[in-house]
Amino acid sequence: MSTYVVVGLQYGDEGKGKITDVLSAKSDYVVRFQGGDNAGHTVYVGDEKFVLHLLPSGVLQCKGKCIIANGVVVNPKAFIKEIEQIESKGMKTDHVFISRRAHVIMPYHILLDTYREEEQGGTQIGTTKKGIGPCYEDKIARVGIRMIDLLNPEVLKEKIEKNLKTKNSLFEKYFEKPTLDVEEIYQEFIALGERLKDRIVDTELEINEAIQDGKNILFEGAQALMLDIDFGTYPFVTSSSPSTGGVCTGAGVPPTALENLIGVAKAYTTRVGNGPFPTELDNELGEKIRQIGFEFGATTGRPRRTGWLDLVSLKHACMINGINNLVITKLDVLTGISPLKIATKYKTEDGKIIDYFTSSTTKLYDYEPIYEELEGWEEDITNARTYDELPVNAKKYIEFIEAHLGINVYLVSVGPERSQNIIRKELF
Repeated sequence: MSTYVVVGLQYGDEGKGKITDVLSAKSDYVVRFQGGDNAGHTVYVGDEKFVLHLLPSGVLQCKGKCIIANGVVVNPKAFIKEIEQIESKGMKTDHVFISRRAHVIMPYHILLDTYREEEQGGTQIGTTKKGIGPCYEDKIARVGIRMIDLLNPEVLKEKIEKNLKTKNSLFEKYFEKPTLDVEEIYQEFIALGERLKDRIVDTELEINEAIQDGKNILFEGAQALMLDIDFGTYPFVTSSSPSTGGVCTGAGVPPTALENLIGVAKAYTTRVGNGPFPTELDNELGEKIRQIGFEFGATTGRPRRTGWLDLVSLKHACMINGINNLVITKLDVLTGISPLKIATKYKTEDGKIIDYFTSSTTKLYDYEPIYEELEGWEEDITNARTYDELPVNAKKYIEFIEAHLGINVYLVSVGPERSQNIIRKELF
């Protein structure tokens, strides 16, 4: 059994795309199991930059199949756009397939997302306004449209009619916005179904058979644990479970099939959008890290908030995910900064010292991080390819993380290129 799961451990943007791309070269299957085109996974191939939103990040290297599984919500137009972008660069995409069970993001989902954010004003969650949340809502409410429905005209027409009966009422009476036309949406999506019909397949049976046959299966998540609908900083979270547990429901595989659980974290912390951020550096140093690390959202272009590494939240994320292999990315960004701080505890508003993550998002705003200080390094580490080539203080930084979490760092990323990795053990 050779299964590998790549998940984020912070607030997204940890570099999961690069890690998935690297591991996909030896994978028979790369499976995306949750989220939608609100993800932004950046992969560099030489001087070429690819920003993938919906397609699995392994699409560029995987010689087998890339699957968008049932737990993903799919905007067919976004899918086609990404396919066309990759094919325009001379790459093939005939190995990319979508689960018949995956739910479809409809135009009314995107409008609902947008109107709600506008209504929220200063208390916005920070959604990408791509319809992700409303699509998951319809899935749970059992009124959603699935990819298989795009191939069944009568079913599709009936579902659109039922959905627009309630959605149009909301648009007109609550938001005071124009209504949508049933026939127009029906014609658009029946045409999309016709265009995608050869890619819409049953995936869970094939994935499980591949696991039984000992194939290398790489499961890829979007976002990260601190944005998990249950275990993140609710309500400033995404609408799915970007955890290792999310693989089971998001791809239709049993938990006993998951073997190598790979958690990706930056050497510091970033966050896009609103929500608590205990170690945030809202100052000149934070801006310096933002510029050096080019911390701008791959999907939205929004500047990312930056801060010190938070081991309290990272420990929480590793616990929930059961991580047994850790990846630290962007270590090179910290070069030239000294001292370096790492949060290991919080001081609560009533003076209590805790080393665990709270379920109360409101309280987090008032928590004060308690830091350990480590000496930085000045040496350029972007050309390091073995652990021994790292400066002593860079190794001390990695080893401090390992000691606190009790998990070995198996890969250290020292730059955006595929080759800029220090791999301390081979997983495949």
